[in-house]
This record gives sequence, structure tokens and C-alpha cells, in this order.
Amino acid sequence: MVLGASLGSLSSSFTGVRSATSWFEVYAAFSTLMMLIRTAINDMIPAQVRSFLLSKLKGFFSDRQNSRLVSLHINEFWDGQNNQLFQAAQEYLPAKMSHSYKSLKVGKLSKHKNLVVAVDGSQEVLDHFQNIQLSWNLLKETSNNDSDHHRPKSIGYEKRSFKLSFHENHRDLVMNQYISHILSTYEELLAEQKSIKIHSLGDGRCWQKSDLTHPASFDSIALDPDQKQAIIDDMDRFLRRKELYKKVGKPWKRGYLLYGPPGTGKSSLIAAMAHHLKFDVYDLELSSLYSNSSLKRALRETSNRSIVVIEDIDCNKEVLARSSTNACSDSDSDHVPKSFKVKTTRLTLSGLLNYMDGLWSSGGEERIIIFTTNHRERIDPALLRPGRMDMHIHLSFLKGKAFRVLASNYLGLEGDHPLFQQIDGLLEKIQVTPAVVAEQLMRNEDPQVSLKALVKFLQTKDKESIFLDS
Repeated sequence: MVLGASLGSLSSSFTGVRSATSWFEVYAAFSTLMMLIRTAINDMIPAQVRSFLLSKLKGFFSDRQNSRLVSLHINEFWDGQNNQLFQAAQEYLPAKMSHSYKSLKVGKLSKHKNLVVAVDGSQEVLDHFQNIQLSWNLLKETSNNDSDHHRPKSIGYEKRSFKLSFHENHRDLVMNQYISHILSTYEELLAEQKSIKIHSLGDGRCWQKSDLTHPASFDSIALDPDQKQAIIDDMDRFLRRKELYKKVGKPWKRGYLLYGPPGTGKSSLIAAMAHHLKFDVYDLELSSLYSNSSLKRALRETSNRSIVVIEDIDCNKEVLARSSTNACSDSDSDHVPKSFKVKTTRLTLSGLLNYMDGLWSSGGEERIIIFTTNHRERIDPALLRPGRMDMHIHLSFLKGKAFRVLASNYLGLEGDHPLFQQIDGLLEKIQVTPAVVAEQLMRNEDPQVSLKALVKFLQTKDKESIFLDS
């Protein structure tokens, strides 16, 4: 009866609403009605029944919502190999969402400058991409079944996988864009964290690697600023042109020839290029190879995003063994006299050329090959044409603009100095390498004393050159 009276009061309140007081009466009547309904339910329906009904209602709406979700399972291994997408997610999640993760593994490795973090635990992590929400979970399962061919065999192996869940309406966006976003972010993280290696063919059979500790950078090497910027621009343009190389049907590689007198900084420039690109360096000693097949095998084992260096190419007798009449083409010809033919079991120029622009060159991507020489005129012209050596970089004797870099590096001098003009004039008249001048600058810590000593040294060299010319 109380409930009926409240309903009647509420009905009459609605029909007579004409002022703020009337609206207040409606609100009071409605609140009283809701309290009475809740009391009636609590009195008439046992607690266990209420709990059962609530759970069914929650399950109903939850099932309807979950039925629109789809999941991707990203296993750690795929057919016995590391799954790169799992590795990418493992780096992506803590790097992008460490603020929302409640459990992270943290460590410090000897060759890493910063702390390293990794996902740990199975709690849900939310990510947002182009206004959609995605859910990540790390799943773990201990398995002793060695018959599982999707992982390496081991005892007590912990199978790990990521579960990526999202609304079914976003299936195409996730597959076509979000996963690509994770992989590209992973590559960027690797480039930032990468410890650059230098590889050498110690025994001519397998590459041996160590850290590239050469500290040279484009900020420290003594090059003319315009020449330095031209090199940087060329490398950056090469990096962003993957699709263009693919479109025109060319292997994604580029060749550089560094030439000039000894001591002009060829090795330092290579190190600076490696640090700028974040590329490993492969120091290829042709004298350690015995045939074209060994060259092919060695180059197949180089990685993408690498620099292959062949130093002093003009001194290698194997690749220079061609007809003295220059009658043959870039590859061995049947029309060349037998006395000029090179045995096919040995390393030949044609074998090297095949790597540079033949079928072998398609064995990897994002490669750079660098030749160095002190005498460009001694190199076979077939090695120098565009497509093989695309950019020729002349590293010459030290001049005024490049000297400013040495003065800044060794003496901490920025801007101008009273002795710079005199030094510039002497450098224009004599031939002296950056290595020789750098050695002179290291002999005194006081900038003024060091520059005066350098002026005296350069004046002596000038007198010597005048005496030799006379």
C-alpha cells in the first residue's frame, strides 16, 4: 500500500508541475519510490537469488562485449626460429608504456649505457593507436614436451607468447598498420641501442667480430665543412630511398671511393660513417681469400645495414690481374689471349664486379661498399664507374677550414684567433696531412704555445719545399 501511495503521489506531482517547488516535489517523490523499490526487493528476494541474478546480468553483457573481440597470439618462436614480432613487442611495450606497467624486469648490462627493461608478469597493458584501444597480455606456460617443433629443445622450457586483443571492427587497421608500427618502432629502438661491431676475416673462413671503438664522428674529423655535409646528405638520401631502389629494380646499396695521400683520414671517415648510419663494418682483406667462391661465401655472411670496406684496392694483385692491353671487358672474355686469362679457381676482378652489380649484389639490403686507395689512377676503370663507386671522395692535404676543426678538438679554440690567418697562408703553400698537424697540436696543452709551435713547424716545411723545388 505504501508503494501504491508513492506511485500515486508521483503521478499527481507530474500532472501539476508548474514551478520550481513542484519540480522539487517530483524529485522527492521519485527518490522515495526508488528507496521503497530497493527495500521491497531486498525483503522479497533472498540474497543468494539476488547475487545469482546479478552475476547472470553481468555475464550476459560481458559475453556480448567479448564476442566482438578478436585476439592475435604472438609466440616467442616460429618453426624453431625466433619470432621477430615477439621480440619487437617485448621491446615496444616497456619502452612505450612503462608508466602503466605494474611489473617490469630491470637490469644493467656492461655494454649498455642505460638501464634495460623487459616485460614481466601477465597483467593487462593497454595501448592506444589512431583512437583505438588495444589490450596486451604476456602469457607463460611451462612445458617439458620436446616434441614441440615451434621452439628449440630444452628441459623445463617456459613457453611465452603475447596475446593482443582488440575490437573486430579494427581488424584491418591492426593487421595493416599497427603491427607495422610496432616493427618500425622496434627497428628504431635497436638502432639507438646498437653497439656497432667491426668484423674481420681472421682465417679467411669466418668473420670475427669485436666492438668498433674508434671514436671518430663527423663533428671530430678534419674535413672541409661543405664536403662533410655533402657526404652526410648523400648517406641520408640513400637511407630513405628504399622504395625508389625497389621501383627502378636496383639493389639497395651504394659505393664510395675514398682516395688521397696517407694520413688524410680515410679510416676516421669510415668510422664516422659507421657511427652516423649505425652500420656494422666488415673489413674485407682480399688477400685472405683464395677464390671467387670464398669471396661469395664471405659476402653472403655479412648482414644488412652494413659497410663492407676494401682498403688499398690498388695494391691487390688478384683483382688487378687483367689484360695489359685493356682489351677485355668487365668480365673474363673468351677473346682474351690465354696468356692473359685468370684462373677461375682464384679471386678475380670479375668475381668482385659480380658482387658489386651482378646477381650476387642482390643478397642483402641497405649495404655500403667502400674502397680506399692512395693512388686512384692505379685502379682499374671498371671498378670506378657509377653503380659501383657512386661517390668519389678526395681526402687531400689540410687546409684552413678543416684546420679549424682540429683547433677546436685539440685546443678547445672556437671562433677566430690572431694566428689562424698566418696558419691558413702556410697551409695553402705546403702539403701537410691532418695527421701530421694533429700530432703537432698534441705536443703542448697551452693553445697559444701550441699554435706558435705549429707556425714554426709549417715555416720550416715551407723552406724545405722551396729548397727542394729550386
